[in-house]
Amino acid sequence: MTVSDNREADWLSRGASTSLQGLRVLDLTRILAGPYLTMLLGDLGADVIKVEGPTGDDTRHWGPPFVDGEATYFWSANRNKRSLVLDLKSDDGRAKLAELARTADVIVENFRPGVAARLGTSYEDARQLNPRIIYCSISAFGEAEAAKNLAGYDLLVQAYGGLMSITGTEGSGPVKAGVALVDVLAGLHGCVGILAALQHRHSTGQGQRIKVSLLQALLASLANQATAYLGTGRSPGLMGNQHPSIVPYQTFSTADGQIAIACGNDRHFESLCESLDRQDLAGDERYSTNTARVDNRSTLLPTLEESTKKIATQELQEMLTKSGVPAGPVNDIAGAFESARQLGLDPIRRIEREGKTIPQVASPIEMSETPVRYDYAPPAFPQDHA
Repeated sequence: MTVSDNREADWLSRGASTSLQGLRVLDLTRILAGPYLTMLLGDLGADVIKVEGPTGDDTRHWGPPFVDGEATYFWSANRNKRSLVLDLKSDDGRAKLAELARTADVIVENFRPGVAARLGTSYEDARQLNPRIIYCSISAFGEAEAAKNLAGYDLLVQAYGGLMSITGTEGSGPVKAGVALVDVLAGLHGCVGILAALQHRHSTGQGQRIKVSLLQALLASLANQATAYLGTGRSPGLMGNQHPSIVPYQTFSTADGQIAIACGNDRHFESLCESLDRQDLAGDERYSTNTARVDNRSTLLPTLEESTKKIATQELQEMLTKSGVPAGPVNDIAGAFESARQLGLDPIRRIEREGKTIPQVASPIEMSETPVRYDYAPPAFPQDHA
């Protein structure tokens, strides 16, 4: 694979067909957090060169499901990239990587702490080759000595970071999120950092290093639950689908399934009670304000569910929506895509690659002047290893 030097490309020009046109990203990451980050940059127009080891990204082998021998997990975070195989333990592989680093604007890596330095691919190494480089390191727990031997899997970070302690019920015990959510959050934070660093470089000519840890990304994303602890000194506990500060704000059983109801204010609650023909609840001083409802949830919630269980999900949703009460069905993933389609969204893209059609989840970003692209399907594993 031959890569030309376009470091001076005016990727910020107004006339660019994509936001990051001309930006070159060297992707040294694997699994999800780093690949998701670099895919976002690729979606926005960057030229992303994914460097894989001789056996490929780990997620090429994570399945089932496989489709025509390819892991769908790999598809989730690797579109809009070119793939190159290099053995970074060899002198030849490191020399070729150095050549690429000279032409890159951004390098993203998620090696374990200390590995990049051993391989000669650290920020200091890259800066010697390219002083304008923006270098983003993603780790699980940071780079301190105490973190060096901890494996960076999302499940472990959910456990360490407290997310599991507020997900689940007393009956189930702590439960992980159904997707590697912390990886995605870390990728998003890393992407924001890179875009900020690019703006800084545009103004000053200076590159810089960015560090994002999965644990810090999770703690920041705990939002109100984290500040509840910081403000009171008490750790929130397991509440299932309930909300610690808003009632009712959870799922309820219906005659044929489950529905989510989110009463964000007292007016919503009054409309809910009217729709269920339970105006008596709205007039009860135990439930007349949100604070009172939080204090008395143990008696209110079973009473509400007695009513919701008598009505089918779709009928109840239509009834509540008409009354201005936020409500929606608890979909499976197939239902979620169908709901998005029915709501006028376009949630699926299909990209061709060598006669194969690979489905992709559409980017949630819509831009009027420089739209997200879907130019390249997730690459097949290269047959000609460099």
